[in-house]
Amino acid sequence: MKTFTYILDRTSPPETIPFTQFQKHDNILVQIFCGEDAKALKKYAGIIKKNLPSAVCIGTTTDGEIANAQITTNQTVVAISLFEETTVKSASAQSRDSYQNGVEIAQKLLCDDTKLLILFSDGTTTNGEMLLKGIESVNSDIVIAGGMAGDNGIFLQTYVLEEEKLLPQGVVGVSLNSKNLYVQNNFNFNWSPIGIEHTIQKVKNNRVYQIDDLSAVAFYAKYLGEHVAKELPATGIEFPLIIERNGIQYARAVIAKHEDDSLSFAGNLIEGDRVRLGFGNAELIMNESLKTFQHRYKEGVESFFIYSCMARRRYMPGFVETEIKPFAKLASTCGFFTYGEFYHHEENNLLLNQTLTVVALSETGKKENNQSSPFSPEHYEESDYATTVKALTHLIEQSTKDYEQQAQKLEEEKHFSQQLLKMQRTFLQHAIHEINTPLSVIMNNIELYELEHGKHNYLSNIEAAMKNIYGIYDDLSYLINKNQINYPKKEIALVDFVRSRIEFFNVVAKQANIRFVFRTNCNENYLYINESKLQRIIDNNITNAIKYTKEHQDVTISLYNNPDYCLLSFESKSMLIQDVEKIFQAYYRESSNKEGLGLGLNLVKQICDEEDIKIEVISTPECTQFCYKIPRR
Repeated sequence: MKTFTYILDRTSPPETIPFTQFQKHDNILVQIFCGEDAKALKKYAGIIKKNLPSAVCIGTTTDGEIANAQITTNQTVVAISLFEETTVKSASAQSRDSYQNGVEIAQKLLCDDTKLLILFSDGTTTNGEMLLKGIESVNSDIVIAGGMAGDNGIFLQTYVLEEEKLLPQGVVGVSLNSKNLYVQNNFNFNWSPIGIEHTIQKVKNNRVYQIDDLSAVAFYAKYLGEHVAKELPATGIEFPLIIERNGIQYARAVIAKHEDDSLSFAGNLIEGDRVRLGFGNAELIMNESLKTFQHRYKEGVESFFIYSCMARRRYMPGFVETEIKPFAKLASTCGFFTYGEFYHHEENNLLLNQTLTVVALSETGKKENNQSSPFSPEHYEESDYATTVKALTHLIEQSTKDYEQQAQKLEEEKHFSQQLLKMQRTFLQHAIHEINTPLSVIMNNIELYELEHGKHNYLSNIEAAMKNIYGIYDDLSYLINKNQINYPKKEIALVDFVRSRIEFFNVVAKQANIRFVFRTNCNENYLYINESKLQRIIDNNITNAIKYTKEHQDVTISLYNNPDYCLLSFESKSMLIQDVEKIFQAYYRESSNKEGLGLGLNLVKQICDEEDIKIEVISTPECTQFCYKIPRR
């Protein structure tokens, strides 16, 4: 086979193509890569079909064209390939359903001898990934190549063409059918993922709505700056999202920005996908491309068809010809810059971005040659800038790895702590449940004994200790159950309720040689509050007063009525509180000599915050007072 390329524009009309030298050939493929406009694409196709009526013709609008070693823009490249033993067949499909288009064009083009499908789809409405999956559903073995049409970075309207039929939507393609055609496909990527992984949270096919709790546009603004986000989709080609599937890293570049701050990408993403932003260093990309070239391609290649991402041309305009030149020196080369590249890998059709995809063709067969090609690609010396960027990229990569290792370690520690807390809570739940029964038995037997035999000093000591345990039991029970049980509010006769709690702890006070004094300015006072919460406030203040009041002193409990609130206070002669703020912290105790867990006042503070109860603490060397203003609701 042979391929001939011609660059056309308004100053070089298609009539300059020597059509007569091709007219005797039977198997002709013409590819038109048009960087001008749809009108020019259709005009060139008409002239070509008029002069080469037996040729099979497909075309596309572009974001740049490739003619051997030359890169053009806003011009048109016509590539005429002549085959000796390969037949060429064309077809098109223009349904709104990209998957169905793939099924349809595969069914039209594939036959037993098909070695390659070349496909051009429109670049603004087609879902490239679904198109390729449709083809794969018909046949997953055939090598595919080609890409999505461009419109010079405007992202407004692209076109593809079959014969002389211009399509604003859909796909066109050709099949190359032969027993003797040798096809080799490869791609260059070299874009590096940088930074931490991010999670796609809301997406529909290729339209992404949310990443890491941010809108897609806000995500780009956060990590790349407001300017980049404002200029999307044009700026998105330089910083695609990179994902790994089937062992291949590939990119998803932004192709459209929507009013709801969602972004459309050139290919599907899935909810839960872990992605990283991509970064490409032009000089490093060039070096890698040149290093790998001579190991991939040997003598015997007759034509290269290259379908490369627009990002490579726009991102590294000074180097892209250097990347293409080795191909052109080895064999005739043609192609265009796309909005997405089609690639086949191990029975999977893939939509790529940021890549250079290449198909090497030969009808003479692959030459077995372990020697290097006589062509030696130019060595591109790495500049100081490239070395610096390489070092910075390595720094980011290593820092990211360190961060991920630390994050993983913290996650493991968090999981262990959560399991430990869960086990602790379960243990407390069972322990509290089991403690309730023996406490009740002991208390009931003390009461029965006293009814039958009267008071006894030893039993009074036991009863006082048991009531202290009851207080701790009630606190723990409330803490364990407060998030699982709904504690309803009700009308409580406050005077009677306070008196009942004083009576309950009276035996404990006597054992400590302390006397309760209850004062109130009302016979009855009703309050709408949860009983369990109110009991926790009163009981903890009473037990603390018993614990810290000096021996043979009174604990005065006062209840005063006010139109807006009830004032409940606990006052006694006790040691000075050193730090009034700290006493409400969990596990804090003013004196290590006093028994307790240091949880009581912290629990009181939580309840007061929940119920909007104001706390005031006054402490002097002579007296300490805790006041609670309980609002009326």
